[in-house]
Amino acid sequence: MSFANDRPSTFPSASVEVHGGFDRDDWASGYFNVEQELNDVALRPLRGKLPAELCGSLYRNGPARFERGGQSLHHPFDGDGMITALHFSKGEVLLSNRFVRTEGWLEEEEAGRYLYRGVFGTQKPGGVFANIFDVRFKNIANTHVVRLGDQLLALWEAAGPHALDPVSLETHGLSSLNGVLKPGEAFSAHPRFDPGHHGEPCMVTFGVKTGPTSKIRLMEFATQGPDAGRLISDRSDSFSGFAFLHDFAITPNWAVFLQNAIDFKPLPFLLGQKGAAQCLTSKPGARAKFWLIPRNSGAFAGQSPRILDAPDGFVFHHLNAWEEGDEVVVESIYYRDYPSIEPDQDFLSMDFDLIPEGQLTRCRINLLGKGIETKRFGDRCCEFAMVNPRRQGLSARYSWMAVAERETGYAPLQGIKKLDLINGDKCLWSAAPRGFVGEPFMVPRPGSDAEDDGWVLVQAWNGASCATELVILNADDLSEQAVLEMPTPIPYGLHASWVAAD
Repeated sequence: MSFANDRPSTFPSASVEVHGGFDRDDWASGYFNVEQELNDVALRPLRGKLPAELCGSLYRNGPARFERGGQSLHHPFDGDGMITALHFSKGEVLLSNRFVRTEGWLEEEEAGRYLYRGVFGTQKPGGVFANIFDVRFKNIANTHVVRLGDQLLALWEAAGPHALDPVSLETHGLSSLNGVLKPGEAFSAHPRFDPGHHGEPCMVTFGVKTGPTSKIRLMEFATQGPDAGRLISDRSDSFSGFAFLHDFAITPNWAVFLQNAIDFKPLPFLLGQKGAAQCLTSKPGARAKFWLIPRNSGAFAGQSPRILDAPDGFVFHHLNAWEEGDEVVVESIYYRDYPSIEPDQDFLSMDFDLIPEGQLTRCRINLLGKGIETKRFGDRCCEFAMVNPRRQGLSARYSWMAVAERETGYAPLQGIKKLDLINGDKCLWSAAPRGFVGEPFMVPRPGSDAEDDGWVLVQAWNGASCATELVILNADDLSEQAVLEMPTPIPYGLHASWVAAD
């Protein structure tokens, strides 16, 4: 479904049909160093009107430093994190943006060059001999941002969280979460927010220590009232095999992890030839596994985890999970293999036809050992899918996701799709041919019980004007509510979160 309107020529009208074509230079122009940090600058609609009921803050994290001292990053995921905050109130919105002042960021700002290797292949200047046996990492705090109590947390899954002021975005430094985390302990960049399956809402998250045996620490934190930020549940479990875990899913009784069939061969990393993530490869003959860890608040508290075979493929992100009788249902975005950029490849000129596309897939896991049923929701490449936050851990009818414009194969994300997970109906909003989108975030309308009543907030890069636009879509039919141009360009972001106004 597409929508025509009388808007000026920024993004082309969604009524114009585009068949997967885009300009690579338009896409590549969205990766640039942010040079300006702003504080509470008002955004004005290019068209449409901000909904008065939309009150709260949208926080987004993502890499915003792609070059230092004339050296470009090998992979954008190695870039230093910057928080963008959009504060909505009474039909107005204010923007602030600020880099996370990590210790490594401050050191490299002063030096004017890279001092640390990147996980995804960025090397320090000086060749192999400058990188050999240097296994230090810079906490780049670039993946996610969430509010927990009176702190805003900038997350990067290989290390601890950085605490920020929710209003000024000033960096307070690494946080142990009141002594919960030990120095150097990893803390997931992909928490899940339980809307209140056992009474009170909470944040469920994890830390993982990998090796021949991997250890998962599952934690739950209170999110409301005077106890917000307090640890309320904590358990640890060990599993055989190397764990590459970016995301997980929750139900009222389970935390669901997918152990991809991945092998880690660190020698090229130790020898200064590759980044650590480039040393990950699919493990021939191995089976992926679902690890189901009982939540301490659920019906199976204290029991051992369940370990079951999973389908072939690779998963970064899950959409949702829920329980039906003796089954746990998990919806995930599957790739046929682990996507990687080798040392001799430039991510800005990579061959998209060689990259596996992500496809939304449902797995029905029978807890009585009767196997797994799978269903794929079409062929269109997608990423960053979500359900109404009130349906987290419950069956949901609708999902919203970023999709490629072309119907098959991998391509940059240029549209937003709403999908009916029951009957397969869908509608699309497109920024093609010159626009590119990031993760959509669905905000429910206050006081409404309808699952698709609310708004979808999307940060989009306009290759025609080299500007970042905030697009507000009506969640039910993806019609445009408003489009606003940001006063400074913001690169493609990663994950976002919404904090409703008090």
